[in-house]
Amino acid sequence: KYATAFGYLMSDMWLGEFDCVSPEVFCSVLGERYPTFSERTQQDAQEFLVCVLNELHEVLKKVRAQLKRRCITGAKDSRGPGSVSETSIITQLFEGQLSYDVTCLECKTTTDKSEIFTVLSLPIPSDSTCSLQDCLTCFFQQDTLTWNNQIHCSWCGTKQDAAVKATIAKAPQIVIFHLKRFEWQGNYKRKLLTHICYPLSDLDLSPYSYPLFCKNSEYSLCAVVNHSGFLDGGHYTAFCKHSVTKNWYSFDDSQITKIPNSSVQTEAAYLLFY
Repeated sequence: KYATAFGYLMSDMWLGEFDCVSPEVFCSVLGERYPTFSERTQQDAQEFLVCVLNELHEVLKKVRAQLKRRCITGAKDSRGPGSVSETSIITQLFEGQLSYDVTCLECKTTTDKSEIFTVLSLPIPSDSTCSLQDCLTCFFQQDTLTWNNQIHCSWCGTKQDAAVKATIAKAPQIVIFHLKRFEWQGNYKRKLLTHICYPLSDLDLSPYSYPLFCKNSEYSLCAVVNHSGFLDGGHYTAFCKHSVTKNWYSFDDSQITKIPNSSVQTEAAYLLFY
């Protein structure tokens, strides 16, 4: 049901029979699984995106596994990690892997831990102006874990302070950056209105990757989700680059307009797709 609604939405968008397409049916089906998104209040676009990707992955990996079983009868049904039953077009396009070097500050032993990601949530290191590279540098800089965040060191046998540094072990075909504009500190909350400069092309991720994965690490921007307003109310719009014509378009509810490249850079950017 969910994948079917998404399929109809994609068909309506690409067939070109309508000036604009409403995702009302798709959102209604998603709202049955996640009632929060059926409410007429502002929701977080990043949370919505993660739910959409997760649901599509769960449905499509089952379809992929069924097709595989039909093609290969009598096989062992590949059930291990990374097997065909655990992959989908979502993992192929959006799934990356982070590697964390965790060093105990007492005995200096370093261990490696990995983590799968589909969206990288980047801190914003300035209240006024910064670049996407500044956000990436802040995310990938070495951090120290102390107090309640201490690790249990297997060599020391106790909890210890640790230094942690992340790198990209596997870069996805499409990398999604979530700019952390919303801050909560106790009862205090605010939206960061920082102007973040991001490149439309030649985004180089090699400084944050293993040397082995430096090839083809440059990305071009293909879409932006913008948020205007504040935490309790606002408006989402999107900029998308046509995959064939390479022209940029602005999507603002039912208004779709072609825009120049110079208009893609905006202070309202919230999600970036490269």
